[in-house]
Amino acid sequence: MELKVATDPRWLPHALAHFDELLVDHAHCEKKAAANALSLLQAHPEVPGLPAQMARLAREESAHLAKVLQLMETRGLALGRDAGDPYAKGLQQLIRHGAKERRLDRLLVAGIIESRSHERLQLLADGLTDPSLRRLYAELAKSEDGHQKLFVRLAKNVDPAEVVEARLEVLLTAEASLIAGLPLRAAVH
Repeated sequence: MELKVATDPRWLPHALAHFDELLVDHAHCEKKAAANALSLLQAHPEVPGLPAQMARLAREESAHLAKVLQLMETRGLALGRDAGDPYAKGLQQLIRHGAKERRLDRLLVAGIIESRSHERLQLLADGLTDPSLRRLYAELAKSEDGHQKLFVRLAKNVDPAEVVEARLEVLLTAEASLIAGLPLRAAVH
């Protein structure tokens, strides 16, 4: 999937200058991604391929969380409470309420979040100077790229490709407006 607007070029220097803050946000993002995978499994076990894929995804996102938490520990950082993510909250508000529409939108919103995560984690991988951090973020970015593709494939398992693509276009346009309106933060989203 191709995002309609790239991350503001000021984001990377800001994120690098506030890397500890970004790490805490990143840990919360990984935690929520694992929880979302299990929530989708609970809500939509009838989707072909979804149960096994979401179980694997929850395990993978939990492993990513463990890596970020370990990195935080080495830096003397505590996780603390999640202050919330205005980006994810804004996307969640776009989810329609009919059962079939809700299922499609949840899958596509999850894919969009993974796509934005992929973009930003790759920016970090390219911008960090520490070789071990560069490797970690390159690995995480690659995973996020696979996750965004997974969610679109799952959506196409239950809805015609043209329906999925049309709704994805609407959601990506809304995501572009949302991302453009958010303040610059040391956050994954």
